[in-house]
This record gives sequence, C-alpha cells and structure tokens, in this order.
Amino acid sequence: MIEKLALKTFSHHRDYKLQWLSENEELFVDKQVLICFSIEKYVNKILFDVVPMEASHLLLGRPWQYDKDVVHNGVIKKISFVHKRQKVTLTLLSPSEICEDPIKMRVKKNKRKKKRKTKLMKRERKMKGEKRKKIVKL
Repeated sequence: MIEKLALKTFSHHRDYKLQWLSENEELFVDKQVLICFSIEKYVNKILFDVVPMEASHLLLGRPWQYDKDVVHNGVIKKISFVHKRQKVTLTLLSPSEICEDPIKMRVKKNKRKKKRKTKLMKRERKMKGEKRKKIVKL
C-alpha cells in the first residue's frame, strides 16, 4: 500500500525484528510512515511501522487500542473510544455491505472517468471552435 500510494517513509527511530509475521525468516522493521485517515467522522494521524506484506488495510493494533481506551463489543459489533473529548462509535460492516463496497467504489470510479472524459471532449470542441474562428479570420 505504501508504494502504491507513493507515501513518504522515514527511518524507524528504533529498528527491530519480527519473527511471527513470516514463517521462513525474520522481518527487519526499519521504516515508518505517517498516515492521515478518517472513518466516518473520526479523523486521525498515526505513525505506522512499515512491514512488507500483502494488505490493503490499516492495522490498528494494541498500542492504538490502549491509547484510545477502546471498548470492543463483539455482540453488537461496535467499537467505541474517546477522541478529542468526544465519544466515537464505529460499526462493523455487514457481509452484504462488504460485498457492496467494491461495487460502489467501481461505480464512483466510472463516474469520475466519465466526468473527465466529458471535460476533455468539451475542451477539444472548444479548441476546434477556436481554430475554426482563426481560419475564418485569416
């Protein structure tokens, strides 16, 4: 994800090794990245350690949970914590919402493409019209 988003990494202040993430070898963690993100109304910046793995999620682990005094209610599938003196409650997506999400993203992407294409076509028409005016004036 770091490479795909072209995020700027910097040296870790204290390098360390991870054994549990890879069965074959120890992984050396020597980079960090600062990521700004939002979930619903919750907005935050977190300093993440960079680890080579196939993932497309931000893994908010125990340090974040303890810092935010997170309460996870597994029965009603909600996560609550206090951020900037306000209680924030995040609800987990249902299986149907998880399936819908990529579809919604694809629809949004197609709308953006269509909008860009329309803008380009308008520019081209405008440029052709200006060229015709120049030819007529000559």
